[in-house]
Amino acid sequence: MSSPAPSAHLTPQAPISAAVKAWELYLNDQGRSLHTIKAFLSDLNILAQYLPPDRPIGALSTEDLNRYIVWLEKDRGIPCSPKTLARRITSLKSFFRWLHHYGVLPTDPAEKVVQRSATSPLPQVLTDEEVEVVLEAANRHRHAPKPDARPYTLLLLLLTTGIKKSECLGIHLNHIELDAPGGPLVFIRYASPSYRYKERKLRLSDEWVEAYREYLDQYRPSDQLFPWSPRRLEYLLEDIGRQAGLEKHLSFDICRWTCALRDYRSGMEWDRIRQKLGISKIQWREIGLKLRRLNAQYETDASYPPSGLGG
Repeated sequence: MSSPAPSAHLTPQAPISAAVKAWELYLNDQGRSLHTIKAFLSDLNILAQYLPPDRPIGALSTEDLNRYIVWLEKDRGIPCSPKTLARRITSLKSFFRWLHHYGVLPTDPAEKVVQRSATSPLPQVLTDEEVEVVLEAANRHRHAPKPDARPYTLLLLLLTTGIKKSECLGIHLNHIELDAPGGPLVFIRYASPSYRYKERKLRLSDEWVEAYREYLDQYRPSDQLFPWSPRRLEYLLEDIGRQAGLEKHLSFDICRWTCALRDYRSGMEWDRIRQKLGISKIQWREIGLKLRRLNAQYETDASYPPSGLGG
């Protein structure tokens, strides 16, 4: 015999604190992630703090909830970004939809609350010309009086794979397989089991392998591919950008977005891009939307990158 729903003992006269506690039990029963539950509860606890302590859930109207949203935006005194506000409205709607669905409330006061869209600024990407310029600047170090393949090896890796800074720092020499069937690969791995879904194999170009062999001869790393601090590698990218005369800030993030957009422009399937970036389907909703907007920007600006570097 199945156990009763967590909402079974709630009535319209219950205070919001009791309803939020019951909703927490329901979310746990549904197997929601701890991160999701924590975010939902945080959002609803703000509503509980806003309302008079003696206001029962059955007495709340759409007007009450709309006033609460205005308070969040303008009167609370704590900044609330468009993205955060959109999430809090989503939490509100999910909570009252649940109360209505399980018969606690005869109507859903949040149903007609208008959902806000969280339109965040688009990330910067490099144009096709800028990619060539920064790669040329990095490549010049390979042919200097004291040859240095490190800048080119790092930059081309980032533009080819789109990996994050933490993933780059986590690469060890045994994660690189130059003789893999189908071509050289780098394995992106995580120590924590909770991030195993992010692990993946990414293709490397023959051009990168050539620079990588030079880098190995010059630096002789014993374990970690790039055995320097995160800040040191950031400085290295910034130096390349300055030497190239780049006005944009050359960073791990701009390389990651440039790689993703170039893959999209080259015709790579959506899900393959998602897997290459190592992000979940939920995260992909926002990332995919930004890629579409970046691509739309490309359609009106021919200077944006038209094709991928491989991978």
